[in-house]
Amino acid sequence: MLISFVIPVYNSGQTIGLLVEMLIREITPVYEFDIILVNDASTDNSREVCIGLVQQYKTKVRFFNLAKNFGEHNAVLAGLNQASGDYTVILDDDLQNPVSEVIKLINYAKSSSYDVVYTYYDEKRHSRLRNMGSWLNDRMANRMLNKPKDLYLSSFKILNRFLVGEIIKYSNPYPYLDGILLQITANIGKFKVEHHERRVGKSGYTFKKLFALWMNMFTNFSILPLRISMFLGFIVAIVGFLTGLYSVYEKFTNPAVPSGYTLMIFIITFFSGIQLIAIGMVGEYLGRIFISINKKPQFVIKETFE
Repeated sequence: MLISFVIPVYNSGQTIGLLVEMLIREITPVYEFDIILVNDASTDNSREVCIGLVQQYKTKVRFFNLAKNFGEHNAVLAGLNQASGDYTVILDDDLQNPVSEVIKLINYAKSSSYDVVYTYYDEKRHSRLRNMGSWLNDRMANRMLNKPKDLYLSSFKILNRFLVGEIIKYSNPYPYLDGILLQITANIGKFKVEHHERRVGKSGYTFKKLFALWMNMFTNFSILPLRISMFLGFIVAIVGFLTGLYSVYEKFTNPAVPSGYTLMIFIITFFSGIQLIAIGMVGEYLGRIFISINKKPQFVIKETFE
């Protein structure tokens, strides 16, 4: 049985070498495996470190350097397109998931019949921004993707060969990996693991990147935002109609009352805001369709070291 490890690399020059060394030391006595490193245009020395790992470990490590920063999920899909294992483990590059837990996860996946096994933790040791983003992402995924409420969409997970083969058929330039996965299978397991503090540096997830990831979820895997816009439009129309009736009633009951300037400004601003939100949402969908039709690449591999 061959196990593939897909590790997206971003500014992890200080940790990726240690992670690969620990993986090779722990996994070699137990499984045949290969490690696929995908550098998402890091700004530190990650590229040079990864090339050194290929030279040091030869057949065990493969390295793919992307032409630009496409995002973590795009980098993972680039790695999945290169994976050939019976099982594929997706693992972060920050050493927060202990290598000892990897073998436990593989053994659990082998003994079960799940297409994918997500990990979860008693206590997550991410930054406050990352934890807040994860919490919000979890709530939105419940609504948008019909995700089981007790499932945590961890980046540390294991997929069987069937699921990897189906996932790589997806060619949209705005992937959200968990959204793709939840559309393909409902045969999902979960497994508790340890989670450690980040040893070096800080998370590469900024608010901008989290927002872009949420937009991928919104517009690629659900039409719920459009339905919300339609519902808001309906509510606003009712509010406007009732406000009009009230104005007519007020004029008849007390002709001396001047027309309300403040109310007029409020109504115009409120209606305009709702219309712009709805138009913007429709525009976002249309823009992504246009970009997808024009074949924007999901990722571009600039260099390959094998």
